[in-house]
Amino acid sequence: MPDTAESIVQQDNNRTRVTLWKFLPGVATGWHRHEMDYVIVPLKSGKLKMLELEGKENLVHLTSGISYFRKAGVEHDVVNVNDYEFAFLEIEFK
Repeated sequence: MPDTAESIVQQDNNRTRVTLWKFLPGVATGWHRHEMDYVIVPLKSGKLKMLELEGKENLVHLTSGISYFRKAGVEHDVVNVNDYEFAFLEIEFK
């Protein structure tokens, strides 16, 4: 089993980057910092655990097709806590 999520860049131009993220149960994206504003579009419904540098953990419930926006500067690791593969699209604004 991979230790980090699979990321596939689908589009990358001078205005946006679109990345498909897929990860098996228990797998994480790995610690990262978002350098750009972004939108997440879940492709499945489920739960993700968000780990923050300060040690905080949040369990987030996502619904397929319901997007959310975050500003640049977010630093975290995201873990799939479902018993199935989870996937979402990340759309970054350059």
